[in-house]
Amino acid sequence: MDNERFISACEDTLKSHEKRSGIGTLSEKTMHAVLKRYFESNADNQEIKIGNFVADIVNENGIIEIQTAAFNLLRKKLAAFMELCPVTIVHPIARTKWLILIDPETGEQISRRKSPKKGSEFDIFAELYKIKPFLLNENFRLCIMLIDVEEQRTLNFVYKKGRKNSTRFNRIPTALADEIYIETTGDFKKLIPPNLLEIFTSKDFRKSAKITLRQAQTALNVLTHIGAVERIGKEGNLYQYCVSEN
Repeated sequence: MDNERFISACEDTLKSHEKRSGIGTLSEKTMHAVLKRYFESNADNQEIKIGNFVADIVNENGIIEIQTAAFNLLRKKLAAFMELCPVTIVHPIARTKWLILIDPETGEQISRRKSPKKGSEFDIFAELYKIKPFLLNENFRLCIMLIDVEEQRTLNFVYKKGRKNSTRFNRIPTALADEIYIETTGDFKKLIPPNLLEIFTSKDFRKSAKITLRQAQTALNVLTHIGAVERIGKEGNLYQYCVSEN
């Protein structure tokens, strides 16, 4: 993790975007542009055509794909790219988020408030579930980035009771909190809460990770698939798990 390089990437990207005005005019969203600049400052190594696809970055580390959501859209790319070299998926997660409401006509800020929702590394499992067949490939790599974010939203309309309806149009990263690299199947154990009992259920995982039960079940589905945890029995209607020794 290089905070100085990250802040520099943020500043350089925002400067380049300042030349363009108007909501929704950015051809590339700020988050994606910042991360691409952070991982590869040389533009000659960005947007490289490989076969029928275009890779975000190609350098000495292989192929790097910045994917903010919808990992299912990567399946065809991954199938093609992983036959050639290591492929690193970079996925940003908003650790802390400020919601900025913008007037769509004037572009002026209406309000700014902190979202009560906080992201964590465990949010990645919903996306990993979509690409389970690729997780055991020797060329699979993952970088989870926990980032503080300002989320810009356009105001659509206001309900009679004062509640506002808005649409997100951009996310601006403001600080880098952590990077978690998954380079081998063993590294997936970094995504297991350290305070779990030796034998645990999805409810125990939910409590330790501070996520919903559905998220915990998805996490354990993925972790079982790659062999980081093992299903060893049942406790009532719940499966019991333990961390794999292999």
